[in-house]
Amino acid sequence: MAEPRLHHLNCLDARGLHRMAYWEWGDAANPQVLVCAHGLTRQGRDFDTLARDLAADYRVICPDVVGRGRSDRLPDPMAYGIPSYVADMVALVARLGVDQVDWVGTSMGGLIGLGLAALPTAAGSPGLVRKLVLNDVGPTIEPASLQRIGSYLGQPAHWASVEEAADALWAISRGFGPHTREEWLALTRPQLVPHESGSGLKSHYDPAIATPFKAVTPEMAAFGEALLWQSYDRLACPTLLLRGADSDLLAPATAQAMTQRGPRARLVEFAGVGHAPTLVAADQRAVVRQFLLST
Repeated sequence: MAEPRLHHLNCLDARGLHRMAYWEWGDAANPQVLVCAHGLTRQGRDFDTLARDLAADYRVICPDVVGRGRSDRLPDPMAYGIPSYVADMVALVARLGVDQVDWVGTSMGGLIGLGLAALPTAAGSPGLVRKLVLNDVGPTIEPASLQRIGSYLGQPAHWASVEEAADALWAISRGFGPHTREEWLALTRPQLVPHESGSGLKSHYDPAIATPFKAVTPEMAAFGEALLWQSYDRLACPTLLLRGADSDLLAPATAQAMTQRGPRARLVEFAGVGHAPTLVAADQRAVVRQFLLST
């Protein structure tokens, strides 16, 4: 079974440089590039199944957003945020040597893609994103989902085995929808790193990503939502919006509004799934593939 190639890129932050890791699938010379960006507590190997599907058509790039996976941790926790992540992705696109990429973003990864796609360009120049897939996320995020995520984000964990970790992660990830045990173990293994005690496992991400998340006030949330809608309304690229029919993060009203303003996204919902579809199931991958490869 094909495996991805691991690379690193130096990115600039307020205190200097940090390294962002990214996984590459397919022909490195292919000018057609797809970037797949993960959710808040996830990492780039979440997209292994989708990447294998599309590696014959694309050079598929799956970054570990800073603070996750094989990427560096930031010394200032308050630097963990969408503007910083967008800046890193601008550097990534420059490293890849292409003018445009297609983008699949799950949850946080969708907001990063939205920010990247909405960046102003010089007159006559295309935007950085040619086609955009937003996976169960939009400008308005439901408060109940933030409370749910906040209940486990950054909490210390120490698991004796991959199987124990898989069970614990499944308990907070049922919104991902039905998966076989094999599929769930494949999604779990890249989420784990050795525990500093020398025995057992812990989660791959920097617990400090919880610091800015928990510092958000209702006023900050409202201001951020308004900015996201402004960005969404500036989008000119074809946009596909995926929604878990049981999602607690992307409300039906928000999804419908996204079909009627800005790029007028095409909406596809998946029954029996909440937040967020993992794009492992064949029907989910087929929808993404059809959108990306259609002319």
